[in-house]
Amino acid sequence: MPDTYALNAAALDKLLPMHVIVDPERRIRHAGPTLIRMRTAGALLNRLFFDVFAIDCPGGVAMLKGRPCPCKGRMRLAFRAPPHTALRGQALALDGGAGVIVNLSFGIAVVDAVAEYGLTVGDFAVTDLAVDLLYLSEAKSAVTAELRRLNQRLQGARIAAEEQACTDTLTGLKNRRALDDVLSRLICARQPFGLMHLDLDHFKTVNDRLGHAAGDRALIHAAHVLLSETRERDVVARVGGDEFVLVFDGLTDPGTLERIAGRIIERLQEPIACADGTCRISASIGAALSAQYAQPDPDTILRDADRALYRSKRAGRARASFARPAP
Repeated sequence: MPDTYALNAAALDKLLPMHVIVDPERRIRHAGPTLIRMRTAGALLNRLFFDVFAIDCPGGVAMLKGRPCPCKGRMRLAFRAPPHTALRGQALALDGGAGVIVNLSFGIAVVDAVAEYGLTVGDFAVTDLAVDLLYLSEAKSAVTAELRRLNQRLQGARIAAEEQACTDTLTGLKNRRALDDVLSRLICARQPFGLMHLDLDHFKTVNDRLGHAAGDRALIHAAHVLLSETRERDVVARVGGDEFVLVFDGLTDPGTLERIAGRIIERLQEPIACADGTCRISASIGAALSAQYAQPDPDTILRDADRALYRSKRAGRARASFARPAP
């Protein structure tokens, strides 16, 4: 059998799509189709190899200049012109001093190179392990993207569940669980606040005379009034059938809270349109200030506000009273 075999340019291009043939004058006489696609023929052919590539390997330079190479033709190199894609190469001297053939690859930078040059599987040799790496990279990207989408859905579901667990389904206000969290957070942060405990007057009469639908309509109307009379940073919670608690973050001026309570009572006394005509409610309010307590405690503040609320009811309803903390 012969010791050498001849391959024409077409066969080399198919087997080694990223090779170059360098003549004895170190000019590129032929380049594989993938390199041509990356740089165009004019940027490669008949140009000096060292003008096109920067070689980071003295041994590789020696081989290209026809001298012995201690690294057996292995080299690292990069395009001199941008983009400065890094490459790995294996150089082999051709018989009879005809020059050198250098086969190139991307190494671990193949994924970036594919994106940079828009390469496809057809730009690589069938046996090139880079193709498997590309498939693995695409699979990993697809799995990562799907996991990210799943995580976002789970996160959204968790947030929705937490929001639902802290929300009154009828009025959309916060519930008692959310109120407890807010009070604990404000007290832990030593943030002063004002608190109102509000109970609807005549609500039972509306329920008994006009039915639960009218009662629900009255509750929804009350929730709308309370939200419109508070700031975005404040909290309005429904804590019972017709009971509400309002927390005013940073607001501890009695005069201001008294004016807010007055507006709420006045608006809640306005007639409410119901299916069978109109219904009327009012509100009694008990207020407390965190600044009145040396060591504020949610249960104590709520208890004192509740006592003030019932003083308002005993005094004739449709009014507000302030808590009197124990000395």
